[in-house]
Amino acid sequence: MAKVEITIPEQLEMQIARMVEEGEFLNRQEAVEELLSTGMRAYQTSGPMDDEDEPGLEDDGMMGHDDEYVF
Repeated sequence: MAKVEITIPEQLEMQIARMVEEGEFLNRQEAVEELLSTGMRAYQTSGPMDDEDEPGLEDDGMMGHDDEYVF
């Protein structure tokens, strides 16, 4: 397994520490690995957000459906 060193904002570190303390993950390494993997899967499913892909979507409600309301 590759080893990676990253710097993250203190707020994210606190959230990860809280998840570990609450028993959602065994340790920080498992938490970061699982959260990163989940994010990668979500990114691959939805792809990058690019407004140019669907011009005019903002005129058709929140998700492009006329039956949704925006407040």
